[in-house]
Amino acid sequence: MGTIIVWMSLSLDGFMEGPDREIDWHRVDDELAAHFNDELRGKGAFLDGRVTYELMADYWPTADADPASPQSVAEFARIWREKRKIVYSRTMREAGWNTTIVRDVVPDEVAALKEEIDADLVLGGADLSSAFMRLGLVDGLQLYIHPVVIGAGKRLFQSADAVANLELLETRPFTNGVVLLRYRVVQA
Repeated sequence: MGTIIVWMSLSLDGFMEGPDREIDWHRVDDELAAHFNDELRGKGAFLDGRVTYELMADYWPTADADPASPQSVAEFARIWREKRKIVYSRTMREAGWNTTIVRDVVPDEVAALKEEIDADLVLGGADLSSAFMRLGLVDGLQLYIHPVVIGAGKRLFQSADAVANLELLETRPFTNGVVLLRYRVVQA
């Protein structure tokens, strides 16, 4: 049975993106990129909201076409294209690259998806993560804390109704100062 894992990079002061949606403060070096690829290669699917999906779809389908692309970028482009993707959107009409569009987060449908896919399902995007958390559908969090304070932007969880008790499963520092915090959500 699959599990729903919120996967997110955050600034030290808790933002997942800057005020203009910038993520140029991410400290992704070769070591961290290789870790991401190793981890994501074995996941069952990517679950994203429309904004996250469109950002990914704007870059990753052809990111490996440039011969100057680093090996880790080319590798993730292949992982992203081949991986099953589910995008939650009420406005999108079509999507490519092995993507299914779902209109609403329906707990019974998410449970069926977890039964169908026997691997972690990577949940991305702040709004979608908050919705899943509010509905009690998140099983864990895999957070990458970057050693930077950006001062403003969008937080991962926007509302107080996304409260959860967490059990720390793993910490891992990377040489660039990023720290992985992996948690299990403790269901009441």
